[in-house]
Amino acid sequence: MLSDFALQNLGATQGPPFSFCLRPTCYFYKLSRIIKEYMEYVRLGKTDLLISRVAFGAMKLTEAGGDESVALLVRNAYEAGINLFDTSRKTPESEKLLGDALYDIRRNVFLSTTTDAKTAWEIKESLETSLMTLHCDSVDLLQLETEKFLPLPGGADKIYDTLMELKKEKKASHIGILTTSFETAKKAILSDCYETLQFPFSMISSDETIELVKLCEEHDVGFIAMQPLCGGVIENIPLAFGFLHQFENVIPIWGVKTQDELNQILYFNEHPPVIDEKFQEDVERIRMFFN
Repeated sequence: MLSDFALQNLGATQGPPFSFCLRPTCYFYKLSRIIKEYMEYVRLGKTDLLISRVAFGAMKLTEAGGDESVALLVRNAYEAGINLFDTSRKTPESEKLLGDALYDIRRNVFLSTTTDAKTAWEIKESLETSLMTLHCDSVDLLQLETEKFLPLPGGADKIYDTLMELKKEKKASHIGILTTSFETAKKAILSDCYETLQFPFSMISSDETIELVKLCEEHDVGFIAMQPLCGGVIENIPLAFGFLHQFENVIPIWGVKTQDELNQILYFNEHPPVIDEKFQEDVERIRMFFN
């Protein structure tokens, strides 16, 4: 159920259901008038992938209640128009649950996974394990999780060259970086070597992070927002959703483990809060409190 506060921040009623159809070979979406109204699709930087503005974070699927519950949850997200599902080798059980749930619709969605491997050989092994777990021959986006070290072309570690090799072998269509380090994120953007950046971004993020979002747009790097609720610190979902929705180049990854959570995110996607003076005042008050 939506809270009274959430309902007060909305001014629309629930709309009718809709259908979703995707032709992955040409990234062409045959969308009804209804789904065009409800689910927006934006270009993910230089990847040229058209991604739903609501992405599914699958790292906590082990808390979803078993195989059948996960399968239903993932299918409902897919039928609602979500086409990016994000997982990680760091959560192998959740990765397997996602792979099983996507088995018969894998070609209709985009799949991203993350590795925190530290060597070229470990990266290869990690991706091979993920591909086997996810029941597929390739992922659409492979993200390297790193904090202080940014692999670059020609490095003695051969990490970046290995990533390009995996891309050439079509085991990963696109390569991105996942980090919580501002300096590493900025270096990755300015290097023009990576197609996407996944970085913490929420309503209470600093102005410095907002500049990072703008820098990604300038360099045509897709920005994927991790922890849009700041790990549960933010409880006001209408404000959190509306704040992120202002940035057209940002794809938030919403961690989902229950149908109620999915329904709430989809509701605010269909009926985003009005960005008016009161909204901006409420956001600024919360940002000032945490910053």
